[in-house]
Amino acid sequence: MAPLWPLILVTISVSFPGIQATDISHPVLHHLTKKLLQKYHKEVRPVHNWSESTIVYLDLFVHAVLDVDAQNQKLKTSIWYREVWDDEFLSWNTSMFDEIREISLPLSSIWAPDIIINEFVDIESSPNFPYVSVNSSGTIKNTKLIQLVSACSLETYAFPFDIQNCSLTFGSILHTVEDVDLAFLRSRENTELDKKAHLNDSEWELLSVSPTYSILESSAGHFAQIQFNVVIRRRPLLYIVSLLIPSIFLMLVDLGSFYLPPNCRARIVCKSNVLVGYTVFKVNMSDELPRSAVSTPLIGIFLTVCMVFLVLSLSKSILLMNFLHDERRREQKQPLMCFQGNAQADGTGMDPRALSAGVTEFPICLEHQVQSGTLKEIWSQVRSISDYLRAQEQADRQEMKWLTLLYCFDRLLFRSYIIVLGLYTITLGSLWAAWSSL
Repeated sequence: MAPLWPLILVTISVSFPGIQATDISHPVLHHLTKKLLQKYHKEVRPVHNWSESTIVYLDLFVHAVLDVDAQNQKLKTSIWYREVWDDEFLSWNTSMFDEIREISLPLSSIWAPDIIINEFVDIESSPNFPYVSVNSSGTIKNTKLIQLVSACSLETYAFPFDIQNCSLTFGSILHTVEDVDLAFLRSRENTELDKKAHLNDSEWELLSVSPTYSILESSAGHFAQIQFNVVIRRRPLLYIVSLLIPSIFLMLVDLGSFYLPPNCRARIVCKSNVLVGYTVFKVNMSDELPRSAVSTPLIGIFLTVCMVFLVLSLSKSILLMNFLHDERRREQKQPLMCFQGNAQADGTGMDPRALSAGVTEFPICLEHQVQSGTLKEIWSQVRSISDYLRAQEQADRQEMKWLTLLYCFDRLLFRSYIIVLGLYTITLGSLWAAWSSL
């Protein structure tokens, strides 16, 4: 007796012709997707019991720090952002669908939490991920790669040893904590110390990403929030070589010019050259210093103070040279008055060329007085010489007073310069130590 099972198969295939067609044209995955989304309503929060909240688990990876705009107080970063939540309407029995445990569904076809970043300013070109991962128990995983521009309070006082702390706060717009609650996908320790996804080859170095959970209380209700504090620090080597070391050399040259005498013309030339160097250096430095309306870098403040000391010292030297020049001009006029008085008393004129050639030659004047033969004229000439010598002595005393005063002012400027330089060095050293300790 021939076996009957081939006949049974033929009978079944004839009686139910749609079975094979269904298996070919509608595979199991397609059938599962259609079954899940057939009666799904994405407008409704996916819970059977409305009194239960939907817990959304968040995680954040800082992929790269792209730009720090201190002038506009903006931080541009590339981040990996993950959301995980349970959808009670998207679960299935794996034994009924060929042990399929995970599928992908369009994000636009299911309910998704309305989570936003409060510090959001702009989102630049980012790859679009239109699908989410769904497993058999209804757990949905949504991963995004975002180039995010966020607002951040940036402090540039410690430049180039500045450390910035920028926060990214995630929260729901409409749903209160009774509807949508937030939680950490990983532990705080793992989130804070995980730097594997960070591209550590830019100007900024990622120190930590520490998450904090809080509840925002407002008139509209209580909203759950998770804040990720992104701590970054600048790599200062480039600015040490291009800014700090040249500025230190300029300061040392300026300090060395204080050892030149205050009434020396070479000092004015040296100070003028240093002032030109400061000006050129500040113009070149303005392109590298971060511009901020909130704070000014310490190095910029210190260079401005040094320029003030330099201008004060240069102005003092210019005034001193001008005073000494006027005193010498007055001294040169005194002998001319003596000779003019003698010529008028004798009634005869002298050759102007001989007079100009013998401005300080007192023997000619004395010889003329002896030749006059009058004691009165001799006495008048001696008195003129005495008055001239007294005036010269008084001018010398006045010059010494001015020089003493200016020497004291010069010492005061030098000591003030040393104090400011010491404070600047101590401050920079402490900022460097604080930067290195993190």
